[in-house]
Amino acid sequence: MAKKIYYNVFSWILVLGLIVVWQAALAGPSPLASEESPDKPFIVTSIKPLAIIVQSALGNQARVEYLQSAAQSAHDVSLPVSALKKLEQADLIVWIGNSFESRIAKSMALIAQDKLLTIQSLQLAQPNTASSESAHSLAADDHSHKHNHQGLNYDPHVWLNPENANQIARHIQRRLGVEQKAIISEQQIARLTAELAPWHERYFLVHHDALGHFTDAFHLQPGLSIRSVSGASQGAKSLYQLRKDATALRASCVFVEPQYADRDARAIAHELSLKLIEVDIQGIDQPLSAESYTQFMTTLTMRFKSCF
Repeated sequence: MAKKIYYNVFSWILVLGLIVVWQAALAGPSPLASEESPDKPFIVTSIKPLAIIVQSALGNQARVEYLQSAAQSAHDVSLPVSALKKLEQADLIVWIGNSFESRIAKSMALIAQDKLLTIQSLQLAQPNTASSESAHSLAADDHSHKHNHQGLNYDPHVWLNPENANQIARHIQRRLGVEQKAIISEQQIARLTAELAPWHERYFLVHHDALGHFTDAFHLQPGLSIRSVSGASQGAKSLYQLRKDATALRASCVFVEPQYADRDARAIAHELSLKLIEVDIQGIDQPLSAESYTQFMTTLTMRFKSCF
């Protein structure tokens, strides 16, 4: 009798299992399976900030990966063997350009132009370097390295200007034949600008001369830079002048970046009794989603407000 009951229970469990499988087949693939569909275009970017823009532009319509590791600055991206396979598989590869990412320039030169997007080839806004240079009196012999990645007055950190990010996004959307839309709205830009408006006359020091696009876009004073646009150390004469300028302009803080050793920034902050604030302009901790870029800009705004 017990065997018969056990057999009947097992039969019912088997029948119920078959019904569930049948219903699932009728319903189609799960959302997770759809998101991982191999039919989606595979986009590879050189650095994380470009991945933030691409993912925001395409949402779940593409798979997006980037080559930059958390320990690398955007200037120092290199290609391990595993990255070469990604480049072969990619439908589109997005990078800034050979003068900014010189370590991967030879590899990018081998990629077919129809699957490569070089950001430096786009007509994007540049910061007003005239106002930047008049804001502080760094020694004239050190101005020659400033913003000199692609001709005179070119700052390659273009992702820090929301208008540039929207233009890059629309270019990618056109290229892939998807709906064109902004990844950060004019209303959102206006809100962030209003949040920073009380501080537009305040000065700060920055470890790496990379914030020109952000300060220009949001009408802030340019940073007094401890290092050059490429992250290289400056001479003693320039650093002496920097200390004088920071004191005269009553700088509020020193921004440091997690990808750089910051002993020089800490020393200056200690000497001038300024607070150190970490600012991640490369968005290494920013999750990739359709809202990534707006979240990235909001986080940067919060870090600036904490300085002042």
